[in-house]
Amino acid sequence: MPQKQVKFKQRVADHGEVFTAEREVNAMLDLVKHETERIDSRFLEPACGEGAFLTEILRRKMAVVKSKYGKSPYDYERYAVLAVTSIYGVDIMEDNIKICRQKLFDIWDKEYTANAKEQANDQCRNTVQFILHKNIVCGDALTMLKNDGIPIEFAEWSLVAGDQIKRRDYALNELLDGHEKQMQFFMIGWEYDEEIDAFIPSPVKEYPLTDYRRLSENE
Repeated sequence: MPQKQVKFKQRVADHGEVFTAEREVNAMLDLVKHETERIDSRFLEPACGEGAFLTEILRRKMAVVKSKYGKSPYDYERYAVLAVTSIYGVDIMEDNIKICRQKLFDIWDKEYTANAKEQANDQCRNTVQFILHKNIVCGDALTMLKNDGIPIEFAEWSLVAGDQIKRRDYALNELLDGHEKQMQFFMIGWEYDEEIDAFIPSPVKEYPLTDYRRLSENE
């Protein structure tokens, strides 16, 4: 069933909340089709709503994971988790965040269960739910604050070797500042990333290498 573009008129008046139709979502994502089909290509939706864009991105990524690694349950599981780590969202409405997280998990779990078969396990499912809790947050992308007034932070998850993931947390406002072309005094010590043409700040927090199935244990 297609998603309604308006939940309640009052929400439109109060927050300008209008959901994007599926046809427009796919047309816009097709403009960056190559990136949507890169498993580790990161996407941030600053007003994600119930996840119209993010769910379609995840579907595309999971299709690539199946195509490349579907014959190896071990590799399939690792890269299925990696696909989720690359998706980020912010929305000011708490109910939207809960729905978005659940939709993303349901899409992921359906594909994971069907492809991993007897090797599918709840430990991996719990990891994905943990990642979604960190990546999809309730807040205001304009002020870059969560609804509780705390600055929005996002984790960078990098599959380093084998089953090991490196987690680094960054403040959203600093990540956006890093896209200034001119190096500023306060940015001394930041690293320049040629691929994204931006300066990368020092992480707010850095975690030790951890088996991807045990990420929540470092919280």
